[in-house]
Amino acid sequence: MRLGVLDIGSNTVHLLIVDAEPDARPAPAVDERTTVRLMRYLDDGKITDDGVAALGDAVARATKAARKHGAEEMMGIATSAIREATNGAEVLAHLEEIAGVPLRVLSGQQEAELTFLAARRWHGWAAGRLLVLDIGGGSLEIAMGIDDKPEFAASVPLGAGRLTKEFLRSDPPEPDEIDELKSHIKKTLAPLVKELGNLPSPDRVVATSKTFRSLARLAGQRFAVVGSQERRRMQLADLKDWTPRLAKIPAEQRMELPGITPERTYQIVAGGFVAQRVMKDLGLEELEICPWALREGVLLRRLDHMG
Repeated sequence: MRLGVLDIGSNTVHLLIVDAEPDARPAPAVDERTTVRLMRYLDDGKITDDGVAALGDAVARATKAARKHGAEEMMGIATSAIREATNGAEVLAHLEEIAGVPLRVLSGQQEAELTFLAARRWHGWAAGRLLVLDIGGGSLEIAMGIDDKPEFAASVPLGAGRLTKEFLRSDPPEPDEIDELKSHIKKTLAPLVKELGNLPSPDRVVATSKTFRSLARLAGQRFAVVGSQERRRMQLADLKDWTPRLAKIPAEQRMELPGITPERTYQIVAGGFVAQRVMKDLGLEELEICPWALREGVLLRRLDHMG
């Protein structure tokens, strides 16, 4: 069966289509995305008309691609930017008309749980107690546990796009902007760090999302190639070296660096500081990049219900 997920995120509208059967690993068929950077279209909590138009165009392209590639069933999800927008319900109804499928607005906890499920299935039971980190455009998700469903799952508004819009107004950012950003990240993370400190330590730490993958391409090391997938680890020491250097480079020039794509170049600095603070405060010297994330989690949950 050919299943598709339309993911309306804070940075991109992403279509993933897989060939899937119960009790089998989903085989990727189509992976297409349109960069929207929705956070730049927020005005006093409302998605502007230009933002609605950009989303509509991206959803229309994804819907056309899904039909072209023969998706038999489509699932639609929307995450933090639409969840929190004052006109989110109105925008969602408009996008559902274009997509022709219901769009489910996920809570932050649901995002964390589904991303954790994807990482658990990818790394398997041998990974033991798993800690999963995911930096999106609007939020940061953290989840930890030993089963398919994490015992701890949380979401905080520390997405790379959100923080760039709120704090890094200059290009490259000014030192006082960076200081304010770092202080905000530390303060926002503090309650989660305290809560996680009361739980058993993880056996394995993995990170998902394009932000972490970009940082790992830049500051990490490749340690294996499995099929077409690069496996990368990233150490806190390397990230601490690269993040301040990134902050001194104009956005246009960052694209010349390995792993920094045009759609991430404007928000990679904020993402780097979030990643660095999370690793430091949780006492993580190293993490591994997981290629599966939220979209795969949605598909896996659907397949579980089919079995």
